[in-house]
Amino acid sequence: MKKIRIAVIGTGSISHSHIQAYLKNRNAEVYAFCDINEKVLKAVGEKYGVTRLYTDEAEMLKALPEIDAVSVCTWNSAHAPCTIMALKAGKDVLCEKPMALNAQEAQQMLDTARKCGRKLMIGFVRRFGNDTEIMQDFLNAGTLGDIYFAKATYLRRNGNPGGWFGDKSRSGGGPLIDLGVHVIDLTRYLMGNPKPVSVYGATFRKIGNRSGLKEKVQYVSVSKSEQDICDVEDFATALVRYDNGAVLSVEASFCLNLKQDVGKVELFGTKGGLSLDPALEIYTDTCGYLTNITLNKPTALSFNGLFEREIDFFVDAVLNDKDVSSVAEDGVTVMKMLDAIYKSAETGAEVRL
Repeated sequence: MKKIRIAVIGTGSISHSHIQAYLKNRNAEVYAFCDINEKVLKAVGEKYGVTRLYTDEAEMLKALPEIDAVSVCTWNSAHAPCTIMALKAGKDVLCEKPMALNAQEAQQMLDTARKCGRKLMIGFVRRFGNDTEIMQDFLNAGTLGDIYFAKATYLRRNGNPGGWFGDKSRSGGGPLIDLGVHVIDLTRYLMGNPKPVSVYGATFRKIGNRSGLKEKVQYVSVSKSEQDICDVEDFATALVRYDNGAVLSVEASFCLNLKQDVGKVELFGTKGGLSLDPALEIYTDTCGYLTNITLNKPTALSFNGLFEREIDFFVDAVLNDKDVSSVAEDGVTVMKMLDAIYKSAETGAEVRL
């Protein structure tokens, strides 16, 4: 079987998860790298033995027409231009989340993919988690009944990575667009992708990036420097109403005065509730008694194989011409939700979608 030749655009932290997953896929060849930071580019090229290195995407695509597909792993403001350029060059694209800076850019990406007849997939990697597979088993069995309320929580006490993550011109926002996007998409995916109809949101910039702390930040961007700016929110919260009447509550932070980091997904239905925090628990009633159910196996999210499953899905879609347009469509919807939350936070009013 033919191997598809992969180019990775953007060689920062997340790119390593893509690269290592491609290297484990027998049907993919990591063919070229592109990054505007030549020092980082050369280091990553040496690490993985890739010699086709470019600092300009257009130059790379012109010089290497044999490239089949591209992973876009840049900062957020480059997602749309890099993706659109690759699509127009006839390449299939896997773009990291969030899809773009805003819904308008995301729609342009989707429209370009359709016009060019190419595949566009967004890196909603939590869909490929071992925990998601288990949750879907219970949801498909009707264990929760009709889900009418969900909570998506991703809170860090001291977790601003610095670099481009705190620069709104490159990131588009703070924890909402970086962390919240993960759990927003995951809860909506588990709920059957209902259509959002209204949003009320609030954002705060009260703590900043905790630059005065002596403790080290666990999450550090390769772009972090002494010249960093931080003009993004440090906390965001929102209430989203879907067309089926269900409601989603969202909380996301880079910096918040809480005891410890929280990553939690909760679903509440007419027959039962589900919590992933980080292990899975189900709450229901049996024989007239309130019942809490845990599984006799690990259920917390494992990063072992997580990105490999995502990359395998993308490679298979490219090789076997499988439709992944629904993932990009979901990416546009999530961007509309994020835009609405930021607009609501700015205006102090509910936003209708």
